[in-house]
Amino acid sequence: MLGLLRSSVLTLLFCAGTAAHAASPDAAITEQVQTHRFSGTILVQKDSRVRYLRSFGLANYELGVANTNRTVYRIASITKLFTSTLILQLHEAGRLDLDKPFGEYLPGYRGQAASRVTVHQLLNHTSGLPNIDRIPNIENADEAISAQLDDAAKHARLPIYQTPYTSDQLLEKFCSDPPVRPPGQSFDYNNADYIILGKIIEALYRKSYEEVLQERILRPLRLEHTGMAHHARLVPGLADPYSLGADGKTLEKDMPVYPENWYAAGAMYSTADDVLKFSNALFGGGLLNAKSLALLTQPGLDRYGYGLWIYEKKIGGKNYRIAKRPGRIMGTRSELYRFLDSDLTVVILGNTGAADLDALAAEVGRIMVES
Repeated sequence: MLGLLRSSVLTLLFCAGTAAHAASPDAAITEQVQTHRFSGTILVQKDSRVRYLRSFGLANYELGVANTNRTVYRIASITKLFTSTLILQLHEAGRLDLDKPFGEYLPGYRGQAASRVTVHQLLNHTSGLPNIDRIPNIENADEAISAQLDDAAKHARLPIYQTPYTSDQLLEKFCSDPPVRPPGQSFDYNNADYIILGKIIEALYRKSYEEVLQERILRPLRLEHTGMAHHARLVPGLADPYSLGADGKTLEKDMPVYPENWYAAGAMYSTADDVLKFSNALFGGGLLNAKSLALLTQPGLDRYGYGLWIYEKKIGGKNYRIAKRPGRIMGTRSELYRFLDSDLTVVILGNTGAADLDALAAEVGRIMVES
């Protein structure tokens, strides 16, 4: 009888342990990874320590090279958050007024927007400038080729991402047309806004954007695996990006592009660890003062602040304030997902177009809140 009782107790303990393991955050996140067909790295910080760090899939499918926790990824529009930080540092130093027309800081700009659009309106995508990312649409390979050829023929210029333009040429050729909507009245997510901001940074520092980025953020934070991507520059450990084919299932290698043409709007690469360091410094007051951070995270139209979205999400009956900075260029996927009123940060960097990182980050965040 005693032996039977002991056996029953052990069985119950085993079952309880198995159930606990099945319900663990690690198991739940892995299930989400499989559901979303994710390839890349996921890092979660909670209560000042890394609670989850795992990598999935391949950095190079042709050679069978696996993604690791040290893999470098293109981070696409997370770049915008670095740019808005640099602009706010200039504002803190008294060198730039956010409410003045940006032409005061960029005297070489010849477009009508110079006297009509403020720095603030560039930061929150309400400039009203023509959107350079709808023509061409780089997110879909077939549409991109057709749109780029049409745009090139119409304007007698070569396609924006398949041509080695300088940042000055990007400004002149793609960011200097007259506004198509009244500035400040509508939200339109437009890389042109952040290309102009990058040139303002260069004009005020009299250095390249890349040099300022290194001096003001990367070196002080020791982000040794973060920088600006260039077509002709090799980056050790950089994952290759892959998009979904026409069947919605097969992965295809991304078309050749000049990544530097995304410039201050989306040209950076990094690791999950470096993105977390940047996030901790930014939201922890290491890069901006409290007033600037409040400006950065003040939601405007479309709940967009300066380079990121700010909104509330209910989890378990409680509202959480979220800062979200996604990035997407063809097969490149990235997401910085930070809970502003608690120490919980999710960083997801991926290299295929199969996964919806907005949904994946939200699920990982929910899992970690409830764990």
